[in-house]
Order: sequence, then structure tokens, then C-alpha cells
Amino acid sequence: MQDSGTTDLSLNGFPSLLQTLITNRPGLIKTAARITGCHSRAEDVVQDAYLRVSGMKADTLPFNARLNYVFRIVRNLAIDHYRKQSMEQRYFVSDEQNLNAAPQVSNPESINVDRQTLGKVDRALAQLPERTRYAFVMYRVHGKPQKDIAAELGVSPTLVNFMIRDALVHCKNFVATTQNA
Repeated sequence: MQDSGTTDLSLNGFPSLLQTLITNRPGLIKTAARITGCHSRAEDVVQDAYLRVSGMKADTLPFNARLNYVFRIVRNLAIDHYRKQSMEQRYFVSDEQNLNAAPQVSNPESINVDRQTLGKVDRALAQLPERTRYAFVMYRVHGKPQKDIAAELGVSPTLVNFMIRDALVHCKNFVATTQNA
């Protein structure tokens, strides 16, 4: 029998973590917005947290621990969103910029320069560990998803992401340092 002074923290049939997220949604959005720098991205982060929490089994955490846990989930997801956005801005050109780019004219000189650059990239890739080279080529050349590459290599998708990033940085640096050579 429930005491009249006790509040049922799994209201409306929601598990308590989910109810904690719903109840504290405005504060969670503010927390995520401070990290992502954008209110709409913060709402996306909280939505991702909702999906993650809704898939969890009922929990037995005390109220304060639930609240801290939900805020930690949102914080970690916001950091992940921010890192992904930063990396995409750093390494990828937007489609709009591609549409406005002047078409490349293929002449013998530009073809030769492109071939030399490809040769440098090939030499740079040869300097990398086999696993890193494989991850880079499968992702950048063959378009294989990082999670599939991770499964093949028996590593985490995060490690695959770092291997691809490291390979790209290595290739850029190698090409830049051998530009004058």
C-alpha cells in the first residue's frame, strides 16, 4: 500500500528514467545547447537521449542518481554531436560549395599533377599500419560504413573513426611536405 505522501516516480506507466528525462526536458535542452551551440541541435540531442532511455529496462536508481544519469547521457550525446559536427566542418565541403565550384578543366598538366598527388597519397598510405590503411581505403574509397569496418577488424566504431581521421591527416601532411619535392 502506497503512503499518501509518497510520489510514484514512474508516472503514466513510464519507467522512472524516462519520466526523469521528460520532467527535466527544458533543463536538459539548455545543457545540450551550451555544448552544441544551437537550440535545435540540443533538441535533437535530447530526442536521442529519449530514444536511448526508452529502450532501457526499468531501473532501481534513487531519484538523484536518475537525474544525474539522465543529465550525463544528454551531456555525452551533446559532446558526440559537437565533435561530429566539428569534424564534418573540418573535413567535408558542403554540397552547396561543390555546386558553386568551377568545373575542373582536364589538361595534360593538371592530369600530371593529379597523378603525382595520387602517387604521394599512395606512398603516404603505404607508411600507415595495415589496419589503419584498410579502414581508410574501405571507408573513403569503397564507401563502406564505419560500423561494418569495425566489425571486420574487431574494434570499436570510434577507433575506426580515429584511424580514418589519422590516415587523412597523415596523407594531407605527407602531400603538403612533399609538394616542393
